[in-house]
Amino acid sequence: MEERIIILGSNGQIGTELAAALREKFGHTQVITSDIRPPQIPEGYSLFEPVDVLDREALHGLFTKYRPTQVYLLAAMLSATGEKYPRQAWDLNINGLLNVLDLSLEHSVRKVFWPSSIAVFGPHSPKANTPQYTVMDPNTIYGISKLSGERICEYYFNRFGLDVRSIRYPGIISWKAAPGGGTTDYAIHIFHDALKNNMYNCFLSAETALPMLYMDDAIRATLDLMDAAPDKIRIRSSYNLTGVSFTPSMLAAEIRRFLPDFTISYADNDPRQAIADTWPNSIDDTEARNDWGWKPAFDLSRITEVMIGNLSEKIHIEDGKSI
Repeated sequence: MEERIIILGSNGQIGTELAAALREKFGHTQVITSDIRPPQIPEGYSLFEPVDVLDREALHGLFTKYRPTQVYLLAAMLSATGEKYPRQAWDLNINGLLNVLDLSLEHSVRKVFWPSSIAVFGPHSPKANTPQYTVMDPNTIYGISKLSGERICEYYFNRFGLDVRSIRYPGIISWKAAPGGGTTDYAIHIFHDALKNNMYNCFLSAETALPMLYMDDAIRATLDLMDAAPDKIRIRSSYNLTGVSFTPSMLAAEIRRFLPDFTISYADNDPRQAIADTWPNSIDDTEARNDWGWKPAFDLSRITEVMIGNLSEKIHIEDGKSI
């Protein structure tokens, strides 16, 4: 069967690169990107439809027009931004999901991807090698909405047979697209400030360890999950997934291999620290490895090398000067 794919929330950090990967795999005309606003840089060779996932009528029109076989729902309000606008975060993260699941049933969509997050864990979850099944007591609206979304996705699979698949993403590191307001975003900002100013003021403490994943690994994991045979997907809530865990001080030390004079300082009383303190410092993703063969390719050293190399060139082009 020929695939026809809709990506909702395609302008974000993950959506931008996932769209490119799906176009490469299935063809440009088979991938429809969609977001509440057009992308800042017109894609030109792809189809784009402006749609708010909370507008059920407009969403219905999108499904009717393109008759997708797969839908990727990436539209969400992330952790730090969600704490500023909790009602809006809940509305987008939950009601947007319900709209997509209902319309996927109505339009016989074969597979749906919806991302969860390590934010589903909370202050009483084990911090080291957090297992797939454990205490989950998130205390941010983002985490609460993601945990609720996991239960909803599993319900739609068990009750209606809808093939919904999900990953609990850790922090995602990428040089191509801007981050979207998450607590792990320091791991992207630090590279920009290191290259532009040779210094960075981190909003997390020096020894705050968090699980991270390089974007190429995140995209590959998503495609591998969606390609797996249905009988290989044993978990219908969301799979634990990770690449590497590190602290801001560890990342700063790696950056100094390329920029020896780089300095880092640490802010006091940033609200994002309280969020990070409730999250795991490392993740056990055994189920993903066993069920559909997950294995990360990027460690901290390789992430740093790729980020420095690509951002140096990007900033050089944008600023018209050497770093």
